[in-house]
Amino acid sequence: MSSTTRLYMILFPNQALVGSQLEPQDFGRHFISGSSKYYSGKLIFAEIEPSYRHPYFPIEDCLKDMAPHSDGRPKSTKYISTYRVLEHIGFEALLDLYITTPEGHTLKLSAGPYDATHKAGLIRVYAEIAPVSMMVLSDYSFPDFSTFITSPKSKVGAPKMFYTQIDLDIDEFLTSFEANPLAPAPIPDIHPSVLRESVLELRKYVDKHTKGLSLANPLGKVSFRHLRHGFMFAGRSESRFYPLPSLKEIEASHFRFWKTM
Repeated sequence: MSSTTRLYMILFPNQALVGSQLEPQDFGRHFISGSSKYYSGKLIFAEIEPSYRHPYFPIEDCLKDMAPHSDGRPKSTKYISTYRVLEHIGFEALLDLYITTPEGHTLKLSAGPYDATHKAGLIRVYAEIAPVSMMVLSDYSFPDFSTFITSPKSKVGAPKMFYTQIDLDIDEFLTSFEANPLAPAPIPDIHPSVLRESVLELRKYVDKHTKGLSLANPLGKVSFRHLRHGFMFAGRSESRFYPLPSLKEIEASHFRFWKTM
């Protein structure tokens, strides 16, 4: 642990900018099990360049209160803002991204290039995480979805968005549904028949590229194993991608995280 103050932007389950003297692994563990504020589930947060300043955030006021406890323990959390946080963070200030399992194991993700290839017209499931929390069906590719969701013309987007993709083979799902309509939902809290009808609607109307699936994001019930590509910070003139390592890489280098992800 260190007495150095760090800035963290929490992206899931809530959204906030906080100051902390805990290192990322300790911060993830504290949020899950060490805080007096009860929470049980996943955590996603990004470290922000400590020198970052924006007039919207009273960061200097926070730093004045970031002193270790009288017994020497570091200050774990000091909230700076819980409103419109992502909107006021420049992507150049983003450092590493961290994802934490409900058991408190944290994996660091570093920004990298997006180089995946995409099949045109393939329908995908996107989980919008912050500042909007929704599930969306779309035939936009992973990077093209960012252009749509941050466009000033979009009625359902925002100037900046943080999202990921749920790994689901739509054709395989449709075949499985026809064979057994009573099978469990492939995505928690979304009824299989709703998913099927949404897919058919999107395929029927060629000018329609998105279809909302749910106003609630069930990411807390979806294993990190079932995410595709990684996480995207999208803006109208900038983006930052954080790729997920393969399951084999995670198992080899972060076994405890892999076992509980």
